[in-house]
This record gives sequence, C-alpha cells and structure tokens, in this order.
Amino acid sequence: MEPATTRDTTAGLVVLDARQLAADPDLAAAFAASARRILADLVAGGAALGWVEPPSRDEVAELLGRVAAEARGSDAALRAAYLGRRLVGLGYWRRYARPTHRPHADLEKLAVDAAVHGRGVGRALTAALIADAQEAGIEVLTLDARGDNTGALSLYRSLGFSEYGRLPDFVAVGEHRYDKVFQMLDLRRPA
Repeated sequence: MEPATTRDTTAGLVVLDARQLAADPDLAAAFAASARRILADLVAGGAALGWVEPPSRDEVAELLGRVAAEARGSDAALRAAYLGRRLVGLGYWRRYARPTHRPHADLEKLAVDAAVHGRGVGRALTAALIADAQEAGIEVLTLDARGDNTGALSLYRSLGFSEYGRLPDFVAVGEHRYDKVFQMLDLRRPA
C-alpha cells in the first residue's frame, strides 16, 4: 500500500509521511533545521512542547532521526505539513516499548508554526497521525497537554479524544502552575 498524502482544506497544504519526506532529498535535507526553527520559536513563545528553553539543532536532529528510524519499523509515525516547500508543522507518535503495551502509542509531539495557527494544519497533522495509528494496529492513542493549551485540547476532543486523567498544578513554569491533562483515543471502537 502506498503511503497516503493528506490534503487539507488549507489551500496548498500537503502532509507527508516519513517515507515521502525521505524520498524528496531537498525537503529531507532541510527538515531537521526547519523543524528546529518551528519548535524553538514556539518554545521561546511559551508553548508547552517538553522544553523549557528552545532545543538545540543537534537535539532536534537526533530526536527526529530516532523517530524516523522507528517509523521505518512501524513503531512510530512521523508527519510533516508543508505549504509549498515551507515546513509549517510536524507531529509524531511512538509505540510504547513494553511488550504488553505494544498495541498502544503516545502522540508525543504536535507543533504548528505560529504564523499558520487556526488554518487547519494541526487538524490535518493529527488526522493523518490517527490514520497511521489505525493502519499500524494501534488500539489506544494517548497524549498529554498542558491545561492552559485550550486550543490543542479542543482540537483533540473534536477528533474523538477524551480526558482520562489530570494532574492539578503539575507543570511549573517559573511562578506559574498548570494542570497536566491526559487524553486518549480508543481506536478499538468502531467510528
């Protein structure tokens, strides 16, 4: 089966999977640097993406290399959203490593360039990652988000995720405290 290219209602948006990304040498060569730019800008603006300070080029390149390698073995899925030749978002899930948890995966990262927030990029990326999870036999897709990230939490709910837990005031950013919200999508249930 050929990997799917997802097109969203956002004019010109194309969502590529890891295999398609690797097949385009120009995009593949620039991917880590472009991803790092998006991640660093978001983190510098206060986004909750797992870093307190913007990640380094090497850190992002190593992380994305690991995810791409896992995607080749069906233990992850990596998606990249482009408007023309410009990366505007990325996301990935990774399968749980324990043998008893292999039918489950965690949507670990979804990052959309702030310049295109609200234009359907996050929805297109998440929908493509959900489809990848279904194709890989994932039964439950989980994620966590900071409680003040209402846009992301609303997006996930609209795509069928439900909250299964919350740690009040768990995340400390300077003097501020935020809930850590856990959501899941049960892919065993028929749509």
